[in-house]
Amino acid sequence: MNRAERLRIPAEIALAALVAYWLGSWFTSLFPGYLPKIGGLWSAISAIVVMTQATSNEALSSASLRILGSAIGAATSAVYLTLLPFHPAGMALAIFATVLLCAAVNVPSHGRLAAITVIVVMVTSSLDPKLSPGLNALLRFAESCIGTGVAVLAVLIWQGSRRQIQ
Repeated sequence: MNRAERLRIPAEIALAALVAYWLGSWFTSLFPGYLPKIGGLWSAISAIVVMTQATSNEALSSASLRILGSAIGAATSAVYLTLLPFHPAGMALAIFATVLLCAAVNVPSHGRLAAITVIVVMVTSSLDPKLSPGLNALLRFAESCIGTGVAVLAVLIWQGSRRQIQ
């Protein structure tokens, strides 16, 4: 990797994360009480997960993994939180069920990101138990989609410059 690539690739990742953070924060601010900074954080994390893949094809594959994993994790945590209040042991049980569900529907590689989504949804719900579990899960899924969308757009714009991240 030459010197220009060593600067350009981190700049691309940082710019995608910044745009995703701004968009995620703005989107979540449309829902009073639902933690816009968490929305920005989750969107930026999603952008970074996708952007740090070595090639354009790997980034696009990571994007689909991110979306499906987030959907499964958000749904599992919404169901749990609708039935029971947050508890760390319950969170572990929801993670177990989520990873098991991913394996059962033959997408075991999605389990990692689905489990992370469970943690984010459940911990943000624990910060304010009055938040609707369903809306909270839907917002976290939407924020993941925002960050992933920003990253996919960035990858498509900069696809000629994709190189191994080191």
